[in-house]
Amino acid sequence: MQIGTLQFNKYPIFLAPMENVTDPSFRLLCKEYGADMVYTEFISSDALVRHINKTKVKLEVSDEERPVAMQIYGREIEAMVEASRICESAKPDILDLNFGCPVKKIAGKGAGAGMLRNLEQMSAIVREVVKAVHIPVTVKTRLGWDNDSKIIVDLAEKLQDCGIAALTVHGRTRSQMYAGKADWTLIGAVKNNPRMTIPIIGNGDITSPEKCREVFDKYGVDAVMIGRASIGCPWIFKEIKDYLKTGETQVQASFETRLNILKKQILQSVDRLNERRGIVHSRRHIAASPLFKGIAGFMPIKVAMLRAETVEELFGIMDGIKQGVYIT
Repeated sequence: MQIGTLQFNKYPIFLAPMENVTDPSFRLLCKEYGADMVYTEFISSDALVRHINKTKVKLEVSDEERPVAMQIYGREIEAMVEASRICESAKPDILDLNFGCPVKKIAGKGAGAGMLRNLEQMSAIVREVVKAVHIPVTVKTRLGWDNDSKIIVDLAEKLQDCGIAALTVHGRTRSQMYAGKADWTLIGAVKNNPRMTIPIIGNGDITSPEKCREVFDKYGVDAVMIGRASIGCPWIFKEIKDYLKTGETQVQASFETRLNILKKQILQSVDRLNERRGIVHSRRHIAASPLFKGIAGFMPIKVAMLRAETVEELFGIMDGIKQGVYIT
């Protein structure tokens, strides 16, 4: 599978762009465990052209995480074009346009998935951005705004005609947010449309190696993107890669090994931010990690971890956890 000049091996697995999740340290960790391409947090075009420092920090990418895609969102052509040029100067491998974010503060203002109700403007933005930069431009979007407007098959053709190099489809509508099941049949319909020649990347509900292999085989997508299932679980990429390679479920790494990976992630965030901010930033990963699922009576311990304010306190709690039980 090829996007621009980037060549990927069979069954590529990408880390999805996620706000407050896919920071540089998490991207590097996912890359270490097998992600074929990683995406930045999504970047507001309006904030970028106003040179907001908090937004400009998101432009930082390193050679170690390549190939890396930088994602922007917005609703105005001029701001998206200017922001795309600013992003290009940061030297990502791909520029991705977000037309899929469903949260109210973005979609409700006409950006992200809100663009699914203004296809003429969406197409105009894509055409102008493609003309403005020299790196491949891709798009990530959803099936449509709601159940009565699942327009993705026709929309995919229009976006291809605008010059994008690849398309990622999240198998839900905006109205679904993240509820219900992702509809992979429509993702497959996009991929198997004879008019489509660009790579199609599928996204939604990939939580296991077996599910990942199923969507590759059943729907023929060129790549799979993993989002929420990676939060607090960067090793999921290795588990999937091993399964795709061998066809067999491998023995999971030990509890201690996976706990040490989570600790490494926390320390990287602390090094990048500072102790307090790094710990706060890591709490989403701690709360979502499947590592602690099934431990009897674990809720008070989880609360204590999420309230910890120092690395010493947090790691002290973690060190008392053994697989299936908390040792006081």
